Amino acid sequence: MMKKIDFSKELELEGYYEKLANGLEVYLIPMENKDKYFLTYATKFGSTITSFIPGDAKKEVTVPDGIAHFLEHKMFEQESGEDPFTFFSKSGTDANASTYYEGTRYIASGTKNYEENLRYLINYVNSPYFTDENVEKEKGIIAQEINMYKDQAEYAIENTLRKNTYHKDHHRIDIAGEVKDIQKITKEQLYLCYNNFYQPRNMFLLVVGKFDVEKTKQIIDELLRPLENKTETIPIVKEIKEPLAVKKKEETVPFNITVPKIMISIKTPTSNFKIEEEIKLNLYIYIIMSTAFGNGSLFKERVMNQNLMTKFYTDCEDIPRYKTIYLYAESSNPDELLEEIYKEFDQIQVTEEDLNRFKKVLIAQEIKQADYVDGVTISITNDIIKYNQLHQDPIGLYKSLTIEELNQVLSAIEFKNRALVTYIPKNMNKKSNE
Repeated sequence: MMKKIDFSKELELEGYYEKLANGLEVYLIPMENKDKYFLTYATKFGSTITSFIPGDAKKEVTVPDGIAHFLEHKMFEQESGEDPFTFFSKSGTDANASTYYEGTRYIASGTKNYEENLRYLINYVNSPYFTDENVEKEKGIIAQEINMYKDQAEYAIENTLRKNTYHKDHHRIDIAGEVKDIQKITKEQLYLCYNNFYQPRNMFLLVVGKFDVEKTKQIIDELLRPLENKTETIPIVKEIKEPLAVKKKEETVPFNITVPKIMISIKTPTSNFKIEEEIKLNLYIYIIMSTAFGNGSLFKERVMNQNLMTKFYTDCEDIPRYKTIYLYAESSNPDELLEEIYKEFDQIQVTEEDLNRFKKVLIAQEIKQADYVDGVTISITNDIIKYNQLHQDPIGLYKSLTIEELNQVLSAIEFKNRALVTYIPKNMNKKSNE
């Protein structure tokens, strides 16, 4: 029986949720005033899982890095010979898939053939077809993809920084793995990962936009409710104990670029913070970093006036027991820009007026996003994958933020526990820090 989802009234959304007997979670968010639908069928199996105890065994197994991404690629090869991309394109439907650290999602969005496309999405994700031949063929394709991304400076500098930030946590490993890793992947390993993680208790279906709710329930009853889990229990993934200190504090890398790039990571244990709600903690960090370095900040105005940078952004990442803040910048004067950034770390202040302004902005953005099928899909998918729950009242959450809690978060961030990577043009005369 589906239960109604009570969203913030300001969002003007309605929805339905059910956790089926087999463990699969279903979210239906109808938006009748739209002409588009968006389908997401996802598993909570991402690139960080490479060692686990299968649900029907007692001994831990290890599979090659990059296997979750490899598996995503192989799901588009069906035994019938029909390419899912070809099927969806017949009705003008956009289809894709993506693997990230925490999960893998398969998506389709369009305005036509809703029922047919929903059925097809469910069926092809539930129909793996791996052979020795098609696995070997895919290795060459993914190797080309890996090598292509290595030539992109932003991608390369982030990978270097991750390796320098983390000692053991698998966020230090590229999602696609290395070429040497994927060469080791076998069809047996793909089936092992699929059977353990592509099963109802580890997956969810999300439908957003214009669709018939009752017909969708019928399809769920027909195709998803009868699904059985492939192992007796959920596979066990042991927690990796990541040390506090960054692995390498500084590194300079000559690269085929014209403008130097810098990237900084700040690693803080979550035990420093007194905020139990992870989403609220992330909001405080976002507000702190946006106030200090975002558009309209005194820092950004100052460094732009001095022509110290051409591009700048910040981000935050969750790994078990830690929050990692990232800063990325492009600058012809990286040393001078770094001085300004480090100076800002020591003097960040957020006033109650700043906080109230951000609360208004967040509320306005949430209301605006709720008017778009894609926006609602992204928001809910992130909630499920990142926080393992749907936040029904984001407006109430924003309103609950306080300056006292924010200041506690600010004081707990370990700005000194950081790693720095600088990418410089190959013709610049600067030695690499080993």
